[in-house]
Amino acid sequence: MVLMIDNVDKMEPRKDETAHLTSLGAARTEYQYSNPNKAILETFPNQYPERGYVIEFKFPEFSSLCPKTGQPDFGVITIEYIPGKFCIETKSLKLYFLAIRQYGSFMETIVNRVLEDCAAVCQPRWMRVAGRFNTRGGIEIIISAETEEPRKRGRV
Repeated sequence: MVLMIDNVDKMEPRKDETAHLTSLGAARTEYQYSNPNKAILETFPNQYPERGYVIEFKFPEFSSLCPKTGQPDFGVITIEYIPGKFCIETKSLKLYFLAIRQYGSFMETIVNRVLEDCAAVCQPRWMRVAGRFNTRGGIEIIISAETEEPRKRGRV
């Protein structure tokens, strides 16, 4: 698909609002390692809400703890979404993931909680969270959750 933009020279520049962001550019960062909370996540206004573009975040250093054994689980968490009015600010997302690091929870619960928390703060048109966790006991575990079936949004 080719996007044609007429009158490029006459386009008004869009200015991003940043005054309300507290994590990005902070002189001191507060880290939480066992208290995941959607209040950690910050958003900023989407400058192109009329356009159905996809944002993808990949966090290849994800870790959490098994709630039964306390053993660490490692994996890659990927978030894809079509933003509505708001986008997730990436430093706050990193701090949110770090807050899960020492939190005991099953991988299935984590993927669904990340989806619920991220969707709640940015209210996307569509969102998918996938967790690809390191092999455990000879079994690779891949978990995906999304806000709505992709075919309903024209995605396959």
